[in-house]
Amino acid sequence: MLFGKHRPQSINLALQGGGAHGAFTWGVLDALLEDGRMDFEGVSGTSAGAMNAVILAQGLMSGGRDGARAALDKFWSQVADSLPFEVAVPSLDGQNVSLLPALKMMLQWAHYFSPEQLNPFDLNPLRDILLAQVDFERLRSDSPVKLFIAATNANSGKVRLFNTSEVSADAVLASACLPTMARPVEIDGEPYWDGGYSANPAVYPLVYECSSRDILMVLLTPLKYQDTPNSAQEIKDRVLELAFNSTFLREMRMFAHARAYASESLFALGRLERRLARVNFHVIDAEAQMHQLKTETKLAANMKFFDMLKNLGRARGQQWLQSHYGQIGQCSTVDLEALFY
Repeated sequence: MLFGKHRPQSINLALQGGGAHGAFTWGVLDALLEDGRMDFEGVSGTSAGAMNAVILAQGLMSGGRDGARAALDKFWSQVADSLPFEVAVPSLDGQNVSLLPALKMMLQWAHYFSPEQLNPFDLNPLRDILLAQVDFERLRSDSPVKLFIAATNANSGKVRLFNTSEVSADAVLASACLPTMARPVEIDGEPYWDGGYSANPAVYPLVYECSSRDILMVLLTPLKYQDTPNSAQEIKDRVLELAFNSTFLREMRMFAHARAYASESLFALGRLERRLARVNFHVIDAEAQMHQLKTETKLAANMKFFDMLKNLGRARGQQWLQSHYGQIGQCSTVDLEALFY
């Protein structure tokens, strides 16, 4: 709810990818929208973060904060209903899920067969959901937030950022295109894979192309793991997670170093240094809980699992607002050097 007649604080969002774990971000966004004390200037998203970003923008455009909450609810419900059979079984305590053996076997086949062989008709239920929910033509001209959707060029490895005027269903699907599961998405004659390989998420457009002082990062991947993997599968999963997180860690380390360098300068600061010195960084995550989820659960399109993650995200979002809302526009609530340097 809105409090008094105070003008909402402006903030930028950086939404990390993580497949089904993106339902945690849904919960965070739901808490921020319900609270109503913040406006969003720019939203950068990768993979599931890109889905959340576009649905958020569509909902805000169509119906304000309530419209955005309803749009996110509808999107995740439709994702859960998009498969003709259950792909995951909830644990007895309701806090985790396991993929069905048949799906695990299919994931093993993905190591030996190409997407063309496994999915010759290139079926993708996410495309139908996006096209049914999002008016991309209107969004490109009337989006209430600046969008930055990251995808990875499959031939060069370079990040491609699709901004608001370029956002399309293909751009969002490219951002979430896992190479072993789907064919590359071709845009302007170039093939694209999941944006997580090159930016998960991209933070720099929020610094360079937005004026808001604050950047709130919603993270799905733990910044530090509690144990070292031992089994072959655990090692494979960790290698994949590190690959998806490496560019983000490198980018944030650069920001930490650049901010420290700017603050120590004895000379007049230029435009970039002033901007870096003014930016405040914030993080919402659930590192302990997300660490307990197996990598395979990123493919678990299960409504009970989504609801559990949403509730976790809502709780973390509400906790962050209670503890840190007063610091928006004033200072960072995380130590970049401690986290990333």
